[in-house]
Amino acid sequence: MGRRALEFCVAHPDTEPGTATVVTRLEQLVARAEDTATAQRNGLLQVGAASERKRELRRSMRAGPIAHLSQVGRAAAREEHELGTAFRSSKPGSNTFMSFRTAARSMAAAAESGKEVLLRHGLSQPVLDEFAGMLEQYDAAVALGNEGRTAHVGATRELRGAGREIARTVRVMDARNRQRFAGDGQLLGSWISASTVLGV
Repeated sequence: MGRRALEFCVAHPDTEPGTATVVTRLEQLVARAEDTATAQRNGLLQVGAASERKRELRRSMRAGPIAHLSQVGRAAAREEHELGTAFRSSKPGSNTFMSFRTAARSMAAAAESGKEVLLRHGLSQPVLDEFAGMLEQYDAAVALGNEGRTAHVGATRELRGAGREIARTVRVMDARNRQRFAGDGQLLGSWISASTVLGV
């Protein structure tokens, strides 16, 4: 609505100085709202990309390093019972990203602390290294998602404020434009259409 009202005012300029000031204000508000809407969308895209990356990494970790560590942990449990228990209780099976991250980190820490025993039962150092790298990538995806969410929420809040200001500014212009176009039904109808919010 702000963009339509601005386009109408530019197409039908008013010589009255007060109106020109209000049109300039509307132009600034519309530009700010458009920039903020872009930031809001970018934040949403960032959150979506981070979620997809976390899903990919979770699948890869479960099929690769976590499956390997679970099997090695089971074998090592015959020698050191605590290791088997740690891997069994740490196996990430929850659906939430945060609980998966916590469980996977716990499993990696248990593998590092019991590495000597686990190596005797088939632990692959390259798999353990890959697991550490994947966990770092997972943390980076979590940080990216948090950053995107913060940007999106902040932009949404700012966009609501800009929307209220735009609506207030257009209401200020409404009486003057209705007066200007009182004798021209077509232009009056165009203004009313341009200054109407079509949906929420």
